[in-house]
Amino acid sequence: MGDAGQERKVSGEVKISVTDFRNKDLHFNRHPERVVCLIESALTGIYMLGEENKIIGVSSNIYSENLYMHYSKMDQRIADKTLAVPGSWDYVSIEEIVTLKPDLVIIWSSQTEAIENIENFDIPVYGVMLHSLDDVIKEIKDFGILFNKENRSESLIRFTKNNLEKIAEKTIGQNKKRVYFAWMQGITETSGKNSMVNDLIESSGGINVCDYPEEHAVVNLEKIVEWDPEAIVMWCNDKTDPSDIMLMSSLMNVNAVQSSHVFEFPSVFESDLWTLKFQYASLLLASWLYPEKFSVNELDSLKDEIFKTLYNTNIDLSHEK
Repeated sequence: MGDAGQERKVSGEVKISVTDFRNKDLHFNRHPERVVCLIESALTGIYMLGEENKIIGVSSNIYSENLYMHYSKMDQRIADKTLAVPGSWDYVSIEEIVTLKPDLVIIWSSQTEAIENIENFDIPVYGVMLHSLDDVIKEIKDFGILFNKENRSESLIRFTKNNLEKIAEKTIGQNKKRVYFAWMQGITETSGKNSMVNDLIESSGGINVCDYPEEHAVVNLEKIVEWDPEAIVMWCNDKTDPSDIMLMSSLMNVNAVQSSHVFEFPSVFESDLWTLKFQYASLLLASWLYPEKFSVNELDSLKDEIFKTLYNTNIDLSHEK
């Protein structure tokens, strides 16, 4: 028997209701069985719920090397490359989606033209926009309702919150380290206070030195020197390593560079901030900021526990950068 969802009887039929990130109410007389999901972070949430069998179409990006290596081990259809790819997170083929006859499409809420065209075919669309950890929690909670896995989603949310509380307990009372975050586009691209990155830094016991309100900000090197962060944290990328940052003459007097406190997150799959894997990214960052609080064995054990709990199976991450 499935989990008890947010359901009510309407004219003798079960009605399932959620509100997406456009603030649009979606109503279903039954749980969706044919789902096209063109957002990887949303897709991974569906796999966490164990409802991947409902997926009939995915983003073409899933077949890129870094993501394929993981999803191919969780889903034979992806391993065989037989799941349809009617678009990506920046392109949607309306014709291909209509041909698949889905009863739900999940895409970014910013893809307004695609949403309008899909809805013109009376296909429901759940629009997603994630700016904070609260948004991630709302998304997985809504998916629990949609897929009749509410108990599972609530369990994963509790697990995540409990782990974040444990991280906070380990870092409480510490002098908060000043952190500068750099996106993969380059050292001068960062995030301000109203962002997922800010949530991450604060959850790890740090302070975001970028006090701008913007979610995405471009600054100059002089500003980074002025902020003088105690740690520089890089989003995962193939072009630049921490050693490259520490060799930059313009940053040689920055505290983080002088103390060799420049770090890089592993793969996007492993440290995805836009999923419940946010907790692992928080754990990693906290261990970099306050290494005396976390032993290597403890980190390895917590990592295994996090991924096994989230995916309800063992996930091999030994090959990650």
